[in-house]
Amino acid sequence: MVLPTLPEESFHRVLCVVAHPDDMEYGTSAAIARWTASGIEVGYLLLTRGEAGMPNPPEETARLRVAEQRAACDVVGVGRLTVLDHPDGVLVYGLDLRRDICREIRRFRPDVVLGTGYEIETPFGFDQADHRAAGLATIDAVRDAGNRWVFPEQIDDEGLEPHSARWFVVPGLPGSGATHGVDVTGEPLRRGIASLEAHAAYLAALPDHPAPADLIPMFTAMNGKAMDVEHAVLFRAHDLQAPPEFLTDTA
Repeated sequence: MVLPTLPEESFHRVLCVVAHPDDMEYGTSAAIARWTASGIEVGYLLLTRGEAGMPNPPEETARLRVAEQRAACDVVGVGRLTVLDHPDGVLVYGLDLRRDICREIRRFRPDVVLGTGYEIETPFGFDQADHRAAGLATIDAVRDAGNRWVFPEQIDDEGLEPHSARWFVVPGLPGSGATHGVDVTGEPLRRGIASLEAHAAYLAALPDHPAPADLIPMFTAMNGKAMDVEHAVLFRAHDLQAPPEFLTDTA
């Protein structure tokens, strides 16, 4: 079965929530490049500054990685970058994390929230703990943001309003539950590769890391087969306004 394209015509604003600088750049940013080129507004919310990701002193690493993330955002047309200061490497799922993500959802008011996986095991091995905490907290914060009585101080004291996003999406892989895809053949792919290349100092600190120009096309070509296109980024997409499947199953 050929995977369908994400219904981009229903997207006006997308908020991407990830744990670290560079988390968006392993393929997903190619889809972002396509969206911004079509006029969709995209914001990134980074929960940490990535200070534990290099051998440099943490504050030096944090400054460097945030600067590289800003450069990566420029490559794919992302104008809104919000970086929080939760501790890198020991990100904790809990109310503080949910509250901060909820605040940004209420501020930005996206149609789509793009999160990360929250499973312990992935096709690449055990997922990193920060990724799991970020993914689970984002799911909960999407629901929190629409409830006036959850984190009510954001409404009463900060002047925000409840907001319910329609879509929640996470990156997917062929055969691992992907439901939709985005064709990134051509310019979106080139910009996606360049966005990972913007993390030059970080990548230089990783021994034997493949060149972005080799790594990203390899993954997107594999994904493209699921959409019958040359290169694609795949997602698991949840329409939060759709009725549960068991209510629409007429079989």
